[in-house]
Amino acid sequence: MIKYEDAKRLMLTSAGRTAVERVGLDDADGRILAEDIVSDVDMPPFNKSAMDGYACRREDLGLDGLTVIDEIPAGCQPGREIRPGTCARIFTGAPVPEGAETIVMQEHVERVGNRIRIVKVDAAQNICFRGEDVRAGDIVLRRGDRISPTHIAVLATVGSTRPLVACRPRVTLFSTGSELVEPHVKPGAAQIRNSNGGQLAAQIRSAGALPRNGGILADDEAMMTEAFRRAMSSSDLIVVSGGVSTGEYDLVPGILGKLGFEIVYKSVGIQPGRPTLFGKCDSVFCCGLPGNPVASYVMFELLVKPFIFRMMGHAYRPLVVEARVAAPLKRDGAKRQACIPVRFLAPDLVEPLPYHGPAHISTMVDVEGLIVTPPGGISLEAGERIQIQTIPR
Repeated sequence: MIKYEDAKRLMLTSAGRTAVERVGLDDADGRILAEDIVSDVDMPPFNKSAMDGYACRREDLGLDGLTVIDEIPAGCQPGREIRPGTCARIFTGAPVPEGAETIVMQEHVERVGNRIRIVKVDAAQNICFRGEDVRAGDIVLRRGDRISPTHIAVLATVGSTRPLVACRPRVTLFSTGSELVEPHVKPGAAQIRNSNGGQLAAQIRSAGALPRNGGILADDEAMMTEAFRRAMSSSDLIVVSGGVSTGEYDLVPGILGKLGFEIVYKSVGIQPGRPTLFGKCDSVFCCGLPGNPVASYVMFELLVKPFIFRMMGHAYRPLVVEARVAAPLKRDGAKRQACIPVRFLAPDLVEPLPYHGPAHISTMVDVEGLIVTPPGGISLEAGERIQIQTIPR
């Protein structure tokens, strides 16, 4: 049994890299950049007005009146230079004409015909100057960034319409156990529905990978061996729930060994989630997770999700916040770390959720974060603060 931090380190340092491909902006959201993105233009590309108003010379602001000699909408070039005693009507985003040094807000002007009188002068120039955000040649996004909607706007602005991104890892998912039936089947005596398959497939998608649900594998060594062998030829990662502990029907470690996998570890000192396995065979990896749904969910979030992102070259860092506990929280004499599911009552206030063990799936309905306790436990009074690893909803 190894520490959770050591298990994570071993996985991340083992992660290979997926291939790369170019995609259009419509398909780029959530993908991981495989190249630096360099701007081909200054941003803004010209001095532009930040307001609707009037473009003037600063030394003319104290004059009794100015003559309007031009009107400049966004998308149009100025037609005339601003000379002493003159100004131009200008709109937000339009190029600032030669000679103008400031934009007077339209709310600070009285206009009659083609003459204006400035009724309020402030120090703001109200001009966005060329290149003040980005210069041509600047790196605007970096290799390893996960593309978000705001990143897509940046890509479009610099003309990167087919960015190079990491291919999504191909992940084959198996649920093991002769007691399992598919969710559409009403369980018979000694049977339960397969809840892990859909849950883990959704978690795999949330990590940017491509899940293929291999279905349920009964506790049959020959059947499982053949299923794993087929998956090895078409997968970057195999995720297995159940069958990874030390019982007589926990067949996964032995089968992986016969197929050539090096078992890096097969037990993690954390609760829930001790029977967690990680192995590798050439360029194919395998993560074996506990069969209980809470444990499989938690260990995916703590270990498998960062690993999948690392395969694409992204350093995944879940949001960790500090919050107060709403009630006393005590855990004494523990030999292992523990993950305590919590929900937020306020932005900086959490309460632990009712939790009766790793099969208590209903506790995960409201989970919004995890407290990861150290070995030996914790003792907190109501109102004391602790770090929370948030879980996206």
